[in-house]
Amino acid sequence: MFHPKPGTKKNPKLRWSLPDRAFFGYGACHILAGTYLLDPPRRGFCAERIVPNGPYPGNHIYLTDGAIAFDYRGYVARDRLLDWFRKAWNGHTPGWSGTIEAVRFDLLDTAALNARKMLGPDQYFGDPVARARRFLAQKRHSG
Repeated sequence: MFHPKPGTKKNPKLRWSLPDRAFFGYGACHILAGTYLLDPPRRGFCAERIVPNGPYPGNHIYLTDGAIAFDYRGYVARDRLLDWFRKAWNGHTPGWSGTIEAVRFDLLDTAALNARKMLGPDQYFGDPVARARRFLAQKRHSG
């Protein structure tokens, strides 16, 4: 989990300058997931979303086939990702909890994303879809 310096997320240029893992792990996970689904390197994956219960931060979108999950860290057992995420947010924000939801909206549609308080691809300093494609090309996707 990444927690950049205060103000980074609200400054498009600073956000864009983060390393890829920090960029996709801190606010652009939906862009990575949406780009993955454009041309899936592994079949059978769909997007899920962790939605914080209550007024907490900690929204996260990842891909899964039910057993394996993929996000900015790469592939990991889904249960391990969820356990890690819960522990990390509880360590940062005591009392944090979240609910898992299937993603039923277009992860690259600005209006759908803005309705959920996420940025659309056209609202970043650079082209996040091209950045996600390069990031995905560097990953090992064989099963």
